[in-house]
Amino acid sequence: MNFQHTEDRRMLADTLNRFISEQYGFATRDRIARTAHGFSSELWNRFGELGIIGALFDEASGGFGGGGFDIAVVFESLGRGLVVEPFLDTLIVGQAIARSGNDAQRALLGGLIDGSRIVALAHGEPDSHYELARVTTRAERNGDGDGSAWQLNGAKAVVQHGEQAAFFLVSARTEGADDSQAGVTLFLVPRDAPGVSVRGYPKIDGGRAAEVSFENVILGDDALLGAAGNGFATLEYAIACGVLALCSEAVGAMDVAKDYTLDYLRTRKQFGVAIGSFQALQHRMADMLLEIEQARSAVINAAAALGAERKVRERVVSAAKYSIGRIGALVAQECIQLHGGIGMTWELPLAHYAKRLVMIDHQLGDEDHHLERFVELGRE
Repeated sequence: MNFQHTEDRRMLADTLNRFISEQYGFATRDRIARTAHGFSSELWNRFGELGIIGALFDEASGGFGGGGFDIAVVFESLGRGLVVEPFLDTLIVGQAIARSGNDAQRALLGGLIDGSRIVALAHGEPDSHYELARVTTRAERNGDGDGSAWQLNGAKAVVQHGEQAAFFLVSARTEGADDSQAGVTLFLVPRDAPGVSVRGYPKIDGGRAAEVSFENVILGDDALLGAAGNGFATLEYAIACGVLALCSEAVGAMDVAKDYTLDYLRTRKQFGVAIGSFQALQHRMADMLLEIEQARSAVINAAAALGAERKVRERVVSAAKYSIGRIGALVAQECIQLHGGIGMTWELPLAHYAKRLVMIDHQLGDEDHHLERFVELGRE
């Protein structure tokens, strides 16, 4: 198997890495992450102009990539810079629209790709516990009986960039039990629709998220993404793209944390010598490097399986997320410990990379969830 990226992907990675190193240094990133906006609209538009967002979508959707390795290349570079702009939700929502949207809905993809429109996934709920099919938000046909409208009620948790989104991709149950795959329906809901409430807050790893509630929100059939009751397959595929993206982002963050730690071990002196000369620390560093390469292999495997049939894809993606959760926590802990007390200080970029690695484990399912899911899929 050839593990080298194509020339186009290498050029994409070089362009993005150079842009982030020149325009998105840590001081800039830290300032952006702590603003009331949660990200930079100017830089988001620049990413669009550079074609970085377009690399996440295929030509039929107006992009020029869209494959598993395209997603992996982009998000690995984003992880190296701890980029807080809304790439993840743009990918997930965009892939769902590309897969199941009608012509009018697919026309929205242009605004996503050029960076002029912000979207957000509103799927997770306070009691869902990462279970993809557990949806208690309800959408019912409006009582007028003409079948032309839906009434949406429920609440969604940790909606990334929810305050700035133009519309949400909302999962709601239109029939069936709360944990049934059948009966999950997807809606595109405008942020300013009557009955939509958004409460924003800062995240511990930078940027902002929101709690979003829907109270008697009236939607027409034109808000449906795909057929009513058949949204689970679309949601599952879009989330798989998001999991791959998070795993790739984690590998990029691990590489930077590793480099910071190697540099510290070479320069920090104790007893007149660099602490990197101590054999015990060398062994710990070597073990960590091996784990990072294992994480990279898991991402390559997931990227290659993104286009496979459903069971293969979901097992491989869950295996990657499990590996990333375990290894990410290990790398965060080891890098901070090898730095000593300074590793916990806010001013040191390493501490922010460690926080991001820990939080990635909790996005779209933690390692325990994905290990259990991997096993369950093997029994099907």
